[in-house]
Amino acid sequence: MTALPAIVSLRSVSRTYRSDGLAVSAVRNVSFDIFPGEILAIMGPSGSGKSTLMNMIGLLDRPSDGAIYLDGGDVADLPDDTRSALRARSIGFVFQSYNLLARHNAVENVALPLVYCGVRRKERTLRAQQCLEAVGMLHRAHHFPRQLSGGEQQRVAIARALVASPSIVLADEPTGALDSRTGAEILALFRALHDSGQTIVVITHDAGVAAQCERTIRLHDGQIVADEAHASTVPKRMMAL
Repeated sequence: MTALPAIVSLRSVSRTYRSDGLAVSAVRNVSFDIFPGEILAIMGPSGSGKSTLMNMIGLLDRPSDGAIYLDGGDVADLPDDTRSALRARSIGFVFQSYNLLARHNAVENVALPLVYCGVRRKERTLRAQQCLEAVGMLHRAHHFPRQLSGGEQQRVAIARALVASPSIVLADEPTGALDSRTGAEILALFRALHDSGQTIVVITHDAGVAAQCERTIRLHDGQIVADEAHASTVPKRMMAL
């Protein structure tokens, strides 16, 4: 058995903000790896630094110190346009509030990331339909967000995150706006995607959500206080030679 190379590596990453002239440390000296096919929870209370950490992994923010590697390349100091192009190709996002465009139907919302990847319209539509089918929403492809329930909107948002075949999907409190039954359905969908080999990072404050993942990183005051593998899971980062 040998470990696959990490998709994302953080090395001594810190993020400091200025607030009213004072330095505020949101993330402090954090190091860990995210491996292919892993479903990982980053867990902590409000203010623990988990959203700041997600934004840095997702190339939406830069560390004040340290290095971040995506697919083996250092991305911390890349120019903004290069980071944007890399983000469009390699990272899918799922948000608590769905962030669907109200004037576009489901298939158009899902296809949107492919516009930034330079994919032609016919191919965009085909791939969007395939992703909607994968999350059980093809029958709602031409419905608008206002015509969809919260759970349906989140399924469309997950399809949108998958459409560019990203290296990693970042899900920020993906069940936070849903009732418990619908939230359980969304978590089951994430587990199915994980079983198919998709790498997923779930940002959460909920221990029940974290328990559905194979590994949990716990944050407190911007620092890692635990990095725990769940004994009931078999990490997909391991494979036979």
